[in-house]
Amino acid sequence: MPKTLLTGATGFIGSHVAHELAKRGDDLRLTVRESSPTEALVDLPHEAVKCDLLDRRAVRRALAGVDKVFHCAGLVSLRERDAERVFEVNALATRLLLEECLKAEVERVIFTSSVAAIGPAPRGGTADETQVFTAGHLGIPYVNSKHEAETEALRMAAHGLPVVCVNPTFVYGRGDVHGGSTNLVRRFLLGRIPVYTDGAVNVVDVQDVARGHLLADEKGVAGERYILGNRNYTWDRLFADLARISGVEPPPLKLAPGVALRMVELLEHAPGRPPVTAVEVRSASQWWTYKNTKAKRELGWTTSPHEDTIEATVEWYLEREGDRMARARRSQPFQYKLAARTLSTVEGVLGRLR
Repeated sequence: MPKTLLTGATGFIGSHVAHELAKRGDDLRLTVRESSPTEALVDLPHEAVKCDLLDRRAVRRALAGVDKVFHCAGLVSLRERDAERVFEVNALATRLLLEECLKAEVERVIFTSSVAAIGPAPRGGTADETQVFTAGHLGIPYVNSKHEAETEALRMAAHGLPVVCVNPTFVYGRGDVHGGSTNLVRRFLLGRIPVYTDGAVNVVDVQDVARGHLLADEKGVAGERYILGNRNYTWDRLFADLARISGVEPPPLKLAPGVALRMVELLEHAPGRPPVTAVEVRSASQWWTYKNTKAKRELGWTTSPHEDTIEATVEWYLEREGDRMARARRSQPFQYKLAARTLSTVEGVLGRLR
């Protein structure tokens, strides 16, 4: 029975990985913070240790006697005000932990990276693990922090650390108590996405991602990365599926990325906090679409039906906030519908004039 250290155990991915490791029979040591909700860890046999991953001494104590490490801790945020903290948690803490793992001579490290470290695919295409990272120009702190963290992981692999990277796509499913990965679904159910732009995402089930971590431990090659993704969705298709399952109308107004970005830049200069930022628009207008061929071929990884994943996410939010969501607007504001019809008419006229 290996002694396994898991960071980020109270997070969305980490909590599911913890349960998979417990089922496998690992002797679990979990890092937790004072403020972290632990509802997902109830009845899970484990040793809890208080550990700030930016505190080298605390990390060394947490690694004492450990055979394997699953590093799932991270911070997901597209808000520019969080940029410094995002780099601290995602990049600096990862470098510190992996340096200490090398010194402690742990047998195996599974690092939860992200497809953000690979970058978006060309518009209309799909990316795989061989794609060269070119997303730095987008100026998205989260994306750059995950790329930097993975660079550190691969650097440590070159120094002899047996680290394997897994790169989840957009993770959906039940249990996102922090509301990071699935917050878009929550906002949709509350009627808070009246406008969107052209783009695409890959959605994967959190339980599949957790299983992929264990398969990476058992079969992955040190120094390699594996995309854990499933269904590629355009925003049109994803919103249509969410509307069908929930009964909430999809956003009526779709803007070209350039138009949306200019509008948001104007809002950012207005008084008060803008409902969306330029960074979020730049991110939403990319094609975060991927192939999972390598993980399936080399790890023997399989995926659940994508329809079940979307339904489970919606059901989980309705169970937790059903009353609030029932009171929310289920149809979109008339002014947005009118704007959408007007824009469609203008585009039709321009199309006939070309």
